[in-house]
Amino acid sequence: MKISAILASATILSALSLQPAIAQNQPPSEIAVNPQVDYAGFLRLTEELAEYRAERLVEMDQFNAISQQEDAVILDTRSAASFKQGHIDGAINIPFSDFTEEKLTKILGDKSRPILIYCNNNFRDNVPPIRLKRAPLALNIPTFINLYGYGYENIYELNGVTHMTDPKARWTGEPRAFTINPALLTQNPNAGERRAN
Repeated sequence: MKISAILASATILSALSLQPAIAQNQPPSEIAVNPQVDYAGFLRLTEELAEYRAERLVEMDQFNAISQQEDAVILDTRSAASFKQGHIDGAINIPFSDFTEEKLTKILGDKSRPILIYCNNNFRDNVPPIRLKRAPLALNIPTFINLYGYGYENIYELNGVTHMTDPKARWTGEPRAFTINPALLTQNPNAGERRAN
C-alpha cells in the first residue's frame, strides 16, 4: 500500500512538472490566459493614444504655465526614494508601481484636472536621482497610457530634455556627482573628469 501511494504521488508530481513544457508546445489559443492580464488590450490602448499623446507634449514654458492653473497637478511617478532626493518643485509622488484606480482617485480626484508628467528622460544629467532609462522604456510612456486607461484624459507630458540646474526646471534637491572608483583612475586618467552639472 505504501509503495503504491508513493508511486501515485511520483506520477502526479511528474505530470505536473511536465505541464510547463507541454504548454510551451501548445498553440497560443490553447494556453490558459490570465483574465487579469490583457496584452492585446494594452496594445490597442497604446495605438489609440499615439496621436492624442503627440498633441499633449508640451515644452518647459508651457508645462510651467499649465502647472500654475488652480487645479493642476505635477505628477512624479518615480520611486519614493528618488522623489525624496529631488523632483520638480510642487510635484506630488505616486510611484508607478502603486497605480490602482482607488489610489489614483483618492490622490488625484477629479479626472478632468490637468495632470502634468515628466520622468528621468526629460533630464540629461544621468546622475542620481535621475538615471536615464532606455528611450522606449522611459517612464513617461507607461505613465501616460495608465493614466488615460484609468480615465484621466487631461494629461500633459513634458517634452524635450534639460538639466536639473536649469532654473525653468524648478528642481528641488542637489544632483549628486558620479562615484568614481579610485582604481579606475589609474586605468583611465580621464574618468575623473565626468561630473554632474
